[in-house]
This record gives sequence, C-alpha cells and structure tokens, in this order.
Amino acid sequence: MVYNAYMFKKFVLKKLLGSKLKAAGVPDSQLDMILELVEKNPTFFQKIQNEVEAKKKQGIGEQAAMMTVMREHQAELQKIMSGK
Repeated sequence: MVYNAYMFKKFVLKKLLGSKLKAAGVPDSQLDMILELVEKNPTFFQKIQNEVEAKKKQGIGEQAAMMTVMREHQAELQKIMSGK
C-alpha cells in the first residue's frame, strides 16, 4: 500500500511539474533529472516554491520571481545538482 501511494505521488509530481517544464521548453532529458532532484530534495524545492509565491504576491512576474529566488539559492542548488 505504501508503495502504491509513493508511485501515485511520483506520477502526479511528474505530470504537474512535467507539463510546466515542457511549456517552458525544458528538454525531456533534463526533465527526468529535474524530477529526480525534486524527489530527493522536497524540502528545498518547497522552500523555493514558497519564496517564488511570496515574490509573485509582491507583484513580480513568475519568471522574474523564479530567476531571483534561484539566484539567491544558487550555491545550494549547485551542491544538490553535484550530488554532495
């Protein structure tokens, strides 16, 4: 039962995040890598999402908010991507 819940959660995440990333022009090869990073580091990416949402509420566009937040967390993101 736990396995099924995990698989369902993974499926939903892949569909939701995948559709957004594909709309942004992210290639399929990078899509799998990004989904894996999000699955392994959900707390970090939830923090990113919360900060982006806060900036959007301040009137900043979604893309500008995302770029700003990602720059602020660049060192952490590089560490996660290198697997350290």
